[in-house]
Amino acid sequence: MKKLMIGNEAVARGLYEGGIGLVSSYPGTPSTEITEFLAKYDDLHSEWAPNEKVAMEVAFGASLAGVRAACAQKHVGLNVAADPLFTLSYTGVNGGLVICVADDPAMHSSQNEQDSRHYAIAAKLPMLEPSDSQECYEFAKAAFGLSEEFDTPVILRTCTRVAHSRSPVEYGERVQPEKKPYEKNIAKYVMMPGNAKMRHPVVEERTAALARFAEDCPFNRVEKGGSEIGIIASGTAYQYVKEVFGDSVSVLKIGMSNPLPAGLIKDFAAGVEKLYVIEELDPVIENFCRGIGLDPIGKSLFSTVGEFSQKTISEAFGFDPKPFVSSDTLPPARPPMMCAGCPHRGMYYTLAKNKVTVLGDIGCYTLGAVPPLSAVDSTLCMGASVSGVHGFMLASGKDADGKTVAVIGDSTFMHSGITGLVNIAYNGSNSTVIIFDNSITGMTGHQQNPTTGYNIKGDPAGKVDLEALCRAVGINRVRVVDPYDLAECDKALKEELAADEPSVIISRRPCVLLKYVKTAPPLSVDPEKCRSCKKCMGLGCPAVSMKGGKAHIDSTLCVGCGVCEQLCPFGAIGKGERS
Repeated sequence: MKKLMIGNEAVARGLYEGGIGLVSSYPGTPSTEITEFLAKYDDLHSEWAPNEKVAMEVAFGASLAGVRAACAQKHVGLNVAADPLFTLSYTGVNGGLVICVADDPAMHSSQNEQDSRHYAIAAKLPMLEPSDSQECYEFAKAAFGLSEEFDTPVILRTCTRVAHSRSPVEYGERVQPEKKPYEKNIAKYVMMPGNAKMRHPVVEERTAALARFAEDCPFNRVEKGGSEIGIIASGTAYQYVKEVFGDSVSVLKIGMSNPLPAGLIKDFAAGVEKLYVIEELDPVIENFCRGIGLDPIGKSLFSTVGEFSQKTISEAFGFDPKPFVSSDTLPPARPPMMCAGCPHRGMYYTLAKNKVTVLGDIGCYTLGAVPPLSAVDSTLCMGASVSGVHGFMLASGKDADGKTVAVIGDSTFMHSGITGLVNIAYNGSNSTVIIFDNSITGMTGHQQNPTTGYNIKGDPAGKVDLEALCRAVGINRVRVVDPYDLAECDKALKEELAADEPSVIISRRPCVLLKYVKTAPPLSVDPEKCRSCKKCMGLGCPAVSMKGGKAHIDSTLCVGCGVCEQLCPFGAIGKGERS
């Protein structure tokens, strides 16, 4: 069977055919679709977990019980799961365990650039790195067998271009292995110091065995071409090398990026006059080559920042890049912005109007930092707004002006905001936290979360009561506001900032893009009443613009939220047709 697949679908298909019985993940671009595609199969358990640490621990539990399992996350999600990751290296597995991680070079949807190969090296775990959808399928399918053969979790690393690009995949049928029996083994699975000391040598022996396996494994291959230039490449860089050079140079294609095959690399280098290493982000392969006595050309030509392309490589070698890219084909730049009618906009306008310092978080609402609202002062990582505002308020002490808040989305709050709120209540800072509850995990494409009342398949599920939860951790002042009501938002904000104790404001209205949300008729502007004061422009709504010196509302974008109508001092904005 053959089908055109994005890399994430191919990974999911490979895991499915490899006999996966459980997947637990937290959505994160560019990894999200792996779990979404797996959820379409009814003969395995799929779920969204509150965060990546929980997801990895769930997958470990399934592996321990003898079922093949996986979890998927983006690169910064692996940071969250690093605690179980490193110890899983010691415990090993029962059923095969695959850890999917998707890096995001160029930061298309991330707060940093990060090379997850360092995790494989530090945790001493094998890592597979496919270059296209066919390899995504093959590597994912093979990863379970590799995991069980070497008694180890296997990391499958992709990146944005591999995860979201399409290429043909030849695939087959699912093979359902028998569930492995669980056998109690305290020395293997209970990682208290005495046992962990005995497991570390096992990890080192396994790493040596994997290094021997890497020398002639099916994931690495030599493609012989000319002997003048030899290039070692992996991931998307391999694809760009082939598009630029074709078969005119020799290529060592690295598909198993940890451990690397020292003997294979030395043999390859001996057969070429000049050795290059082309890899995105950090010089992991290059540094390994230097450690085994080679002197390749790598980061002296290629940057450690951003993505590569055919143009990057052709220019580095002095070729004309025109056959690969033309400025005529580049799409026009479009600034990021919240959607028309986004429920976050009203609260952000209120915060900006009151000149409040805002510690932000990860989600659609991060866009509150861009002009004209410019309402966010910091964004660090998931949950950092809540923990950060506590530290900010404690450090400010008597200098606190009563105008500092944290903002965090409902999904992000469940991910890692709860413990920060516990800290506020327990250690006593006069902090105000605003939870932007839009009833979905919005930024990654409308995934369910523990506050929505539905699971990954859309079936009814346990629903967290945010108000009750906030009160249960020790917050007495909890109130809910409608962000479309600017007067209500302003009143709530001022009262909670003036209170002499911690408080939570839940800004609640569902994402306007949800299918069940019924929008109001679009608003319009009466040009006779409009005085061109541009107050409506201060919202940064993409439906509102100036046209012919007057405010104008695009009826194809406007959802009739009415926020701009509340701002107009001349009553020029309203419902109905205007001339």
